[in-house]
Amino acid sequence: MLKGKVHKYGANVDTDAIIPARYLNVSEPAELAKHCMEDIDEDFVKRVQPGDIMMATTNFGCGSSREHAPLAIKAAGISCIIAKSYARIFFRNAINIGLPLLECDQAVDKTEAGDNLEVDLSNGRINNLTNGMEFEAKAYPDFMAELISAGGLVEYTKKRLDSRRV
Repeated sequence: MLKGKVHKYGANVDTDAIIPARYLNVSEPAELAKHCMEDIDEDFVKRVQPGDIMMATTNFGCGSSREHAPLAIKAAGISCIIAKSYARIFFRNAINIGLPLLECDQAVDKTEAGDNLEVDLSNGRINNLTNGMEFEAKAYPDFMAELISAGGLVEYTKKRLDSRRV
């Protein structure tokens, strides 16, 4: 169960807005986190708390296909992202690093920045604790849930290889 405060953004938030290109020579997640969203929300890193939830409308993560974007978001402390839609490569990159993404139009429409949410990834249930509304996103297929639970593709693969050695 995930629980956190909402940081909400609009449509077409591209990867350059998530982590500006001037930081692409950085590979350490903690350093990337310091610059997450700084060009569109300069106070984001000051406000975000571990477990918080990011929300956006449509086409979140569009633009260049860089793994730095979901990595910066996850390292900043965001536990999941809820949006109406995602750019396909961003979606895949997020899953690969273990950052859960949910699609739920109603939750986006009926949630404000600063609301507190509780998210159950196992069934896709989203509870807005601020306004008392409940929403349902599509739950992940078992395989993708395992990837996310393991912390991403690399950690999932390590665990699978280790289990074969035993």
